[in-house]
Amino acid sequence: MILKIIFLITVLLICLYTDIRSRKILNIVTIPTIVFSMVINVLGGGIEGLLYSGKGFFVGTGLLLIPYLLGGLGAGDVKLMAAIGALMGANFVFYSFIYTALIGGAIAIALIVKERGFWYPLKNLLFNLTFLRGNLGSMIITSDKKTSSISFPYGVAIVLGTFCTLIWGGF
Repeated sequence: MILKIIFLITVLLICLYTDIRSRKILNIVTIPTIVFSMVINVLGGGIEGLLYSGKGFFVGTGLLLIPYLLGGLGAGDVKLMAAIGALMGANFVFYSFIYTALIGGAIAIALIVKERGFWYPLKNLLFNLTFLRGNLGSMIITSDKKTSSISFPYGVAIVLGTFCTLIWGGF
């Protein structure tokens, strides 16, 4: 188990570096990680190891597939989450996803506040809650200055969420 965790940390640090530096999570890291994870789990548990790894792979892929198809994430993010699942299993990758979503949301809010100020997002939220009765996606208050797109490398949130799972549990 300790070797799997060391391998996971190594992969996460490589992906963190490449995602921050070039906004890419490389196939040369994720694909061999998936294959290695399957092999390691089969060698350690036979057919049950294969099922453990396969289930983790599919859960990891499935959790980010819809955001990817909608254009919100890159394929590298999906493959990184699939690799985490293949190595550590379905429960671990699910907890990682929860932490990742919370961290990603916090980063997004911080970037919006940094880029657009505190009052613009608050005014937008209050307007939507007051006049649209909770239909937050229907109308957005915009101005010429406030329409720029804000994005960040989501691999950062995936790495931090996975580290949270390593520290606080979820295996």
